[in-house]
Amino acid sequence: MTFSILQPPRILFGRGEAAKAPALALGFGRRGAVIHGRDAARAAWLLDALAEAGAETLALPCPAEPTLPMLEAALGPLRDFRPDWVLALGGGAALDFGKALAALAPGPGAPLNHLEIVGRGAPLAAAPLPFLALPSTAGTGAEATKNAVIGVPDRARKVSLRDDRMIARVAIVDPALTDRCPRAVTLASGLDAVTQLIEPFLSAKATPYSDALTRPAIAPALTALKRLMEGEDRAARDAMAWASLSGGLALANSGLGAVHGLSGPIGGATGAAHGAICGTLLGPVLALYRETLGGPARERLEAVFGMIASALGSAAENAPETLAAWARGAGLPGLAALGLAAEAHGAVIEAALDSSSMKGAPTAPSPAHLAAALKAA
Repeated sequence: MTFSILQPPRILFGRGEAAKAPALALGFGRRGAVIHGRDAARAAWLLDALAEAGAETLALPCPAEPTLPMLEAALGPLRDFRPDWVLALGGGAALDFGKALAALAPGPGAPLNHLEIVGRGAPLAAAPLPFLALPSTAGTGAEATKNAVIGVPDRARKVSLRDDRMIARVAIVDPALTDRCPRAVTLASGLDAVTQLIEPFLSAKATPYSDALTRPAIAPALTALKRLMEGEDRAARDAMAWASLSGGLALANSGLGAVHGLSGPIGGATGAAHGAICGTLLGPVLALYRETLGGPARERLEAVFGMIASALGSAAENAPETLAAWARGAGLPGLAALGLAAEAHGAVIEAALDSSSMKGAPTAPSPAHLAAALKAA
């Protein structure tokens, strides 16, 4: 039994913890960049609190899932400002954007040099700036991961910028920031969080650490997400925030699987939200595993089926179909509605088989099995 653990050195979890962000940021210096989402007004409280605490800040928006052109456009102003730290407030897109900017700002050269698959994948030339993460959705777990997913439009791909030093110095998970998140965002991001609990649990790279995080959280996460589809619920928001953090910690220390292997190429081809893609793929990929897994991996899969059945009320053997039907009934669109044409399936499969996420799958899926999953989704 040999494994390592990589996680933020300081994690704060709980309602009201976000108020500690200014003091923690100023511990790294007076000047900082604040990355926020599309709506700048949602970051006003933080910028005001930082100003009152004596910080000098540069605010940069992340209006969509980050792309290489967005990175290139933001790096100039960021480097000119010479911040001591970068703090990102928002969903997974804003956190990934902030993480990437913190990683790239200190070093020379173009971002493409450091991107996987489409670039050279070169190590960072300099240590990243201190990065602080403050998620406002419960989904990607990006506050706890060592990579940032970046779209490359001219290659129709989403790829990672990855380095162990990119892990956040401070992650503050305050469930209150997710209260009253729009229903569609809650559903898509919540299914992403569930996926990022299930895939590390099933991963060929699973460890006792990732198991300790994922196994107890899967059924409560689905139960909480089901409750939030019925109405706002503070306890369910808290449970989903914990699920998201747990999934982020787990995937950073084990692996993912076919859902994320497929989602990157699909996201690059369509521009659809990552969480929605993962959510609509999860049931069909679990059905794929039902056809292919045996031995200890099969036992883990059946345990997952039991967790889904307990949360959604179904026979365990039908858990993949029950999950897919529930998600669709809650309003999650299928892949065609997300913009993926049937004739693009072959290219998606070819790219997915070459992805880093697919290396964590509990079995190596065949192109035919992946094609069936895409068709079902």
